[in-house]
Amino acid sequence: MQFMKGAVYLIGAGPGDPGLLTLRGAELLGKADVVLYDGLSNPDLLSHAPQAEQICVGKHGKSRIWKQNEIIDEILRHAKAGKNVVRLKGGDPAVFARTAEEAEAVLKEDLPLEIVPGITAALAAGAFAGIPITHRGLASAVALVTGHEEPSKSKSALDWDALARFPGTLVIYMGVTTANSWTQALLRAGKAADTPAALIRRCSLPDQQTIHCRLDEVADQLNPASRFRPPAIVILGAVTQLAKTMNWIKDRPLLDQTVLVTRPRGQAKSLAGLLRDLGARVLLQPAITIEPPEDWQQVDLALDQLSEYEMLIFCSHNGVHFFLNRLEERGNDMRALAGIEIGCIGRKTANALQRFHLQSDILPNTFHAEAMAEHIGQHAAGKRIMVIRASRGNDVLAKQLAAWGGKVTEVIAYQHIDVMECDAMVQQTAKDGEIDWVTVTSSATAQSLHRMFPESLTNMKIASLSPVTSRTLSDLGHTVAAEADPYTIESLVEVLVKANQ
Repeated sequence: MQFMKGAVYLIGAGPGDPGLLTLRGAELLGKADVVLYDGLSNPDLLSHAPQAEQICVGKHGKSRIWKQNEIIDEILRHAKAGKNVVRLKGGDPAVFARTAEEAEAVLKEDLPLEIVPGITAALAAGAFAGIPITHRGLASAVALVTGHEEPSKSKSALDWDALARFPGTLVIYMGVTTANSWTQALLRAGKAADTPAALIRRCSLPDQQTIHCRLDEVADQLNPASRFRPPAIVILGAVTQLAKTMNWIKDRPLLDQTVLVTRPRGQAKSLAGLLRDLGARVLLQPAITIEPPEDWQQVDLALDQLSEYEMLIFCSHNGVHFFLNRLEERGNDMRALAGIEIGCIGRKTANALQRFHLQSDILPNTFHAEAMAEHIGQHAAGKRIMVIRASRGNDVLAKQLAAWGGKVTEVIAYQHIDVMECDAMVQQTAKDGEIDWVTVTSSATAQSLHRMFPESLTNMKIASLSPVTSRTLSDLGHTVAAEADPYTIESLVEVLVKANQ
């Protein structure tokens, strides 16, 4: 379907892991004007729609739950105004998600509609709880059952006698608060009390919980509901006993670890992804933002004088982007760098240079300023060298090159700005001592975190990207538990895992 103005898209958000969103879902989120999402949709998915107005329609225990007619009215209001509306729904829109009501309302108004499927909890359990809901020898059929029917019904529409005799796997959705009712109904109908059961909470997320018990023990495990809160499903049947042999999640090295990633927005994705792949629960809280300089006067002057320099050194990939993008904005191209040796601190910086079709002439094996200075050494004598850096970067490189006789000019191509407000949920999680690790990738980040978490930072284990960052943390009174070597994001994750063993 072509993306049209005033269209409505009902998209399945999947079971929780943000990586389980479909490609079509991500594509449509990226084109949305408005996104309505519920508490079962992972908020990380909203990163696909930074341009959209984002409206939460309720989260259990956190905010008021909107009534269905309110949600429908909001969808129609925006769609009629010509906006592209995404309704993001946990799991699959066609499974206990009241999609029919929303779809009927949209079609009644003659508005374009598309429904995008998602992975529902029953299917996710097969992968993430090690429970295949079908099995050639144990279960050739599956029944998906709601444990919470429409309250206005005069009597239950479920045939518990038939479900008790069902020759396969039963999956109970939304059955936490009603567990006593539906388990007793199954037992009265003749379902064996010792039927194996698995209770799965927050399926596919790092803090997923699984309890194995018998059918006659389910209600005691779920009551009170505060002990095993929704979202949760219950799987009944012999297939639940296969979880011991199919449980691959337990082997992930960062399982049960909560890691705070503090890189700027737009740069945190790679690190967060690596940590999630290893089982960590990742919290995102940028400590700094990366911004252009307050004015471009110094950069423009440096660009005007490029022909006078023999060496250009970039201290970071951010410096590459800001400096060379400014070069192009002024109507020039990379020919302006002809005859100038280019050095990069770090492989990532060199990779950024390649996006401008340039190669690094100088790339030390060790990715820090001192290594660059040593690499250049006496070759710096008498040369005019331009060093591109951040507003709060250190001046070690410039000083050492000057000591070798280089004529060094430092150019501030971008600035680090402290993030002044911390996300309330992250702040509370830190205060409660529930953050195991925090990753710190620069001295500027270290300084901002010291201000942001003046007390709780001492309760987190710190993983530092480099000795320079570690020294800043030490000066601020913090102990570093792990330090990357070499100074790359991949190495940072590796040493964090090793320190956690």
